[in-house]
Amino acid sequence: MFQRYNKFLWKKKILIRLRIYRLCNILYLYDILWKMNITSSIKSFIKDGRSVGALLIICTVCSLVLSNCVFTQNYPLFFEQDFLHFAGSIHLPGSLAHIINDGLMAVFFFSAALEIKREMVAGELNTFRKAVMPAISATGGMLLPAIIYVLCCHTRANYMGWGIPMATDIAFSLGVLSLLGRRAPLSMRVFLIAIAVIDDIGGIVAIGFFYTASLHWGYLALAGLVAAGLLVMNFFKISRMYLYIVPGLLLWYFLYNSGVHATIAGVILALVIPSSISGKAEHALRIPVNFIILPLFALANTAIVLPAHLLIAVASPIHCAVFAGLVIGKPLGIFLFTYAAYKLNIASIPDHLTLKHVFGVGLIAGVGFTVSIFITMLAFADAETQSIAKLAVINASVFSGIVGYCYLRFTGKKKYGVPV
Repeated sequence: MFQRYNKFLWKKKILIRLRIYRLCNILYLYDILWKMNITSSIKSFIKDGRSVGALLIICTVCSLVLSNCVFTQNYPLFFEQDFLHFAGSIHLPGSLAHIINDGLMAVFFFSAALEIKREMVAGELNTFRKAVMPAISATGGMLLPAIIYVLCCHTRANYMGWGIPMATDIAFSLGVLSLLGRRAPLSMRVFLIAIAVIDDIGGIVAIGFFYTASLHWGYLALAGLVAAGLLVMNFFKISRMYLYIVPGLLLWYFLYNSGVHATIAGVILALVIPSSISGKAEHALRIPVNFIILPLFALANTAIVLPAHLLIAVASPIHCAVFAGLVIGKPLGIFLFTYAAYKLNIASIPDHLTLKHVFGVGLIAGVGFTVSIFITMLAFADAETQSIAKLAVINASVFSGIVGYCYLRFTGKKKYGVPV
């Protein structure tokens, strides 16, 4: 009797262990499948060209809500705090906003300039006539908005804001364009990047010569020497990326302290490094730029407190001037200069693009944001006028983004093989 009971217990233990083993296998298999599903979802999100634009919009909405909510009214101050207390003594950016705008965005400009360089070597801008067209288009996109702004101003005291509608925010404009997915050809993305980079360089030059009290020519000279050294390295075909990092950081440091916006260092570095390593650098930076730097940029630069009296602010001459410059001046300037260059046979439009596409790109180029908001703080001394100008930039950027997206979404029905 005792032996039968022991045999029963032994069989029961074996059965329990078997069931536990099967349960563990099922749980393990479920865990693997769950992780595979999560991993594949993340990969699909990263590969989807529209994800960058969607992420920027989410970050912008969250930032604006947090900035103007009673319970989180200190949110904008978070980006203005000095995280690096020692930075001032060695002339480096200390606040989170400056670290993002002057430091991380230089990496973004480096990545964007690498893409333009690739297209100029063996892509959509591989001929002189194609490469010069974005420069001509960008010139129109800077001049006409500034002229319209001055014409809309009622007093000379407001004229200093002429530089506000000149710039195109490359990050947000590309984010809007990415929402089109395969409905936008690759050449449209390259064309917009080229225009936006040239616009931003124009805005930086305007800041340096018209909105900066003084330039530090000693630092500019040192930056020139470093850039010359980088060209020499390129001439001797030095193709180790790590050898360009220290000179690139020095270039950034000298430009940052010269009074010129430091992000221009990213463009210069991208142009001088050899083409043999450009592709690897561009590929390595794609994910961190799109999913770390740009979201941080959106959170920091849209932390704006809106004016208390919105209707009065919207009806003010400064708001009307900035809004008209970005919404009307940008697309008209880009389109008219492109059309003139095309008809006069000075330059040619990139492949797969038409004048209809050019006008759509001009609409999206009306997304101003960062450089435009930065110029508002230099153009006007009082906080109230700055708030009105910032509101105008936000309204014009949102309007331009929506109208530009809808225009290209419903006028270009063809799906291209390469996503934006």
